Amino acid sequence: MAAKVKLENEAAQSTNALGPLIGVAREDFVSAVALLLRETASDPARLVRHSTAIAQDMVKIMTGKSDLAPDPKDKRFMDPAWAYNPFFRAGAQYYLAVQKGMKNWLEELELDELERNRANFIANIILDGLAPTNSLVGNPTAQKQIINSGGLSLIKGLQNAYNDMVHNKGMVSQVDKRPFTVGKNVACSKGNVIYRDEIMELVQYAPATDTVYAVPQLTIPPQINKMYINDLSPDKSVIKWQVENGIQSFVISWRNPTKEMGHWGMDDYIAACEKALAVVADITGSKKVNVSAGCSGGQTAAVLASKLAATNNPILGALTLMVCVLHPKPTDIEAGSLVSENGMQLARQRAMKAGVIKADDLARGFAWLRPNDLIWNYVINNYLLGQDPPAFDVLFWNADATNLSSSLMGDFLTLFETLAFTKQGEVEMAGHKIDLSKVTADLFILGGVTDHITPWKATYRSTQLFGSKDVTYVLSQSGHMQAILNPPGNPKAKYFVQSKKGKLPATADDWLAGVEEVKGSWWPLWTEWLQKRSGEKTAAPASLGSAAYPAMEAAPGLYVVEEV
Repeated sequence: MAAKVKLENEAAQSTNALGPLIGVAREDFVSAVALLLRETASDPARLVRHSTAIAQDMVKIMTGKSDLAPDPKDKRFMDPAWAYNPFFRAGAQYYLAVQKGMKNWLEELELDELERNRANFIANIILDGLAPTNSLVGNPTAQKQIINSGGLSLIKGLQNAYNDMVHNKGMVSQVDKRPFTVGKNVACSKGNVIYRDEIMELVQYAPATDTVYAVPQLTIPPQINKMYINDLSPDKSVIKWQVENGIQSFVISWRNPTKEMGHWGMDDYIAACEKALAVVADITGSKKVNVSAGCSGGQTAAVLASKLAATNNPILGALTLMVCVLHPKPTDIEAGSLVSENGMQLARQRAMKAGVIKADDLARGFAWLRPNDLIWNYVINNYLLGQDPPAFDVLFWNADATNLSSSLMGDFLTLFETLAFTKQGEVEMAGHKIDLSKVTADLFILGGVTDHITPWKATYRSTQLFGSKDVTYVLSQSGHMQAILNPPGNPKAKYFVQSKKGKLPATADDWLAGVEEVKGSWWPLWTEWLQKRSGEKTAAPASLGSAAYPAMEAAPGLYVVEEV
């Protein structure tokens, strides 16, 4: 169980996501480093003072008088050799002395909050790379592994490195993909594609009950990952849970765009969503369709909701937004501090020239924004210890990423730059001016306590943007995708919800002061909320699709396995 929890936590850290970070250009890194160098040169006396302090720590280390010790929770230094072997203890202390000196120096620099976040972020990347555990010479666990395996771990590590160079474009593998096959042990709920066009497939899932609720639900997935995160495995499938509770479930499957499809922008994706709604309504005979979306799919759903309100289209029922930020701030996450206006413009220009941002380039960029979790952790495991990366379904799904069209990237950056969702009719996109105050659908919004990609307090701001009178906010205990994939059965699961009914407070801190902790998964709460907004029960359809939209290939369809 402990190993599984550890894997789930790592998976939560590994998830790629769309957001302002797609606008980080390499020049932003250079300017952040230049800021550090400029501040260093601005006060020579300060530099001398901190250099002297580090030198004093070094003398203590050499004379065996240093009391520097790693954080007990730092998994890099768990091996007993770091405490008892003089060579390794000194190596750890040298690293900690540099870390301590860097921290003290940064605290004294005269920086505003944004600059300080930028400086801390760059400094942490540098320090993570300097850790002694990243090399064979400085890693006692890896050295023991060589001895215990008779040298086989070293050979296996070299093989893993070679395979990554040849088959993974030089990036260290985060997952062992061999145990997983899409449609067999992941994405295996029964259903069929019932509509297909150039940009999407629409999948209808088979009911698992004799009666179903009349109002169906359409799920809009992120454009950067495959749709089967909603049907990952039988024990953590949102789709399976929904159909077992009488919800008629439909999911969009976005096509992985090639260079020739780089012109697809938000207007194309919104038009596809409108078509999906119309098809779902036609098949089910319902005048309303509930919508659920997460991450960048949530931003897409917000634009869709605004467009439907602007065109007086009454088809939208209840709206669920999961781990999605509509009102970002530069200080939400340290990496966000790197984003600059010039950097976003450069990122746009490069993307337009290429047509699409390749999936592996996106993954590489995100990995280097969190190198300790997403690079060095796997370098140690795969290369130094000679072990296979973990075989875990969430990591498999995350590695099965898609390209991002340059036009859509530009639209997402526009939403970020202009704070479009916080304005009322000022920013035009997808053929209308965005105004969430006109959206009156009942809202269910989910955040994750340890979400570093869409921090929960940032997701909470969405509660204040809509014209909805009925808004529920739930805080799940986990991080990003694990906040969503939190089915019943986990004894450690819990969530937080407002203890008293009524209008939600204006700020996340005020909301937190009036919440109650509930043991268990939030899925039953959401299901009950959704069922109340899904109309009366009716007989489950005997077959999927309709005469106008006949059932085609079995779920999860062709687009999720299409080679690009």
